[in-house]
Amino acid sequence: MNPILSKNVFFVKEHVGMFKASNNYDIFNPETNSLMMTCREPNLGFFTKMFRFTDYKRMTPFHIVISDDQGKKILSIKRGVTIFRSDVEVFDENDKRIGVFKQKFFSFGGKFELHDNQDKHLCTLQGKWTGWDFKFLQHGKEIATVSKKWAGIGKELFTSADNYVINIHETVPAEDVLRPLIVSAVMCIDMVFKE
Repeated sequence: MNPILSKNVFFVKEHVGMFKASNNYDIFNPETNSLMMTCREPNLGFFTKMFRFTDYKRMTPFHIVISDDQGKKILSIKRGVTIFRSDVEVFDENDKRIGVFKQKFFSFGGKFELHDNQDKHLCTLQGKWTGWDFKFLQHGKEIATVSKKWAGIGKELFTSADNYVINIHETVPAEDVLRPLIVSAVMCIDMVFKE
């Protein structure tokens, strides 16, 4: 696992774009404002691009690659075409699946169950019905949060860009498989619930 993922706080900034098909994000160290990782959709197909501008946007597949500031792949996040619920897979730098987010039906605010590669339940990602705060719960205890950081009225009204803060509690060990899944969660939240 890349040592960048052992940090506890990340600031995720979605790229601004009025007519954009792909979703691109930058992840910063909030203490130093330095770029740590980039998240890109490098191979967006023609039909996916077309459907991203319709009401079917939430159903389109995505493949986001998270790289360090030198361009070396750290993680990738994939989902196929979906109709009712999303299962989003997370892969390491060697394209080995490390976990999956399984969306729950009929949850207020959004909910995913996180499973490891052997389908063992790790934790739950639960959103508030107001829609902007998510928390990771393991055995009923909060281990991490994702919250939306407001970007300003002009940016919010005219673009679909969002900013998020990931805060991982120190109780999650530095090498725990949950860390890459928690960092990947922002893209899942944004692509599945917020777009």
